[in-house]
Amino acid sequence: MTPSSSQPHISQGPSAATSSSRRTLLRTALTGAALTAGSWAWDLPAASAASAAPRADEKQRPATPAAALRELNAGNRRWRTHHERHPHESLAVRREMVTGQHPFAVVLGCIDSRVAPELVFDQGLGDLLTVRSAGEVLDEAVLGSVAYGVLELGIPLVVVLGHQSCGAVSAAVHAEQTGEPLPAHIQYIADQIKPAIDHSHEGPARIDATVSAQVRRVRSQLAAEPDLATRIRAGRLAIVGARYELTSQLVHPID
Repeated sequence: MTPSSSQPHISQGPSAATSSSRRTLLRTALTGAALTAGSWAWDLPAASAASAAPRADEKQRPATPAAALRELNAGNRRWRTHHERHPHESLAVRREMVTGQHPFAVVLGCIDSRVAPELVFDQGLGDLLTVRSAGEVLDEAVLGSVAYGVLELGIPLVVVLGHQSCGAVSAAVHAEQTGEPLPAHIQYIADQIKPAIDHSHEGPARIDATVSAQVRRVRSQLAAEPDLATRIRAGRLAIVGARYELTSQLVHPID
């Protein structure tokens, strides 16, 4: 993740016209009609979450930021109350996936093995485009992966998902405090998280506050990307920040 003064950008390729034509062709083939706008909020009452939970088949893909967020909300409620459905794992779905994919949300999360997006949101094959890097660090490869989901697959929602007790954040805080270099390429991760370190707290509270600060930082960087910002203004895309709490299995928003 680069400082905000030098935001990463996706290369437009050798020809803007060629790139535009390619994107149009891919979107037509993979997503169909354009997404429509809708209002949304993170949390849902229990009754609303339950009613939003079922999806009969892959064709009922959430098509707006609001619908996608409701689906994730409902899935996390199932996960944390031990009512998982493990959807879209059947033989018929696996065969259908051979011909294409239509995920409804991008989840940019940490590599932590305890925070698998398909599990914590109770989703299945073809539902989520997951991009994972330690501490949600945003570099060109990660940014390009998120942009592919939004621009080429027409995904209406991006969730930047941090989590409680993040080892990457802890390492970054420790490295800054001690000045001790981290081995191999791990120092790169710490350097990218360093601008988000919250010095208004001490000890474990600093690590916890930095987890949320890193989510906000990455979310802001993504929202500042011109191609993504255009979709946000049109109501076709929402980029939200969230945290997963290991102790409660709750996903909740980061303002």
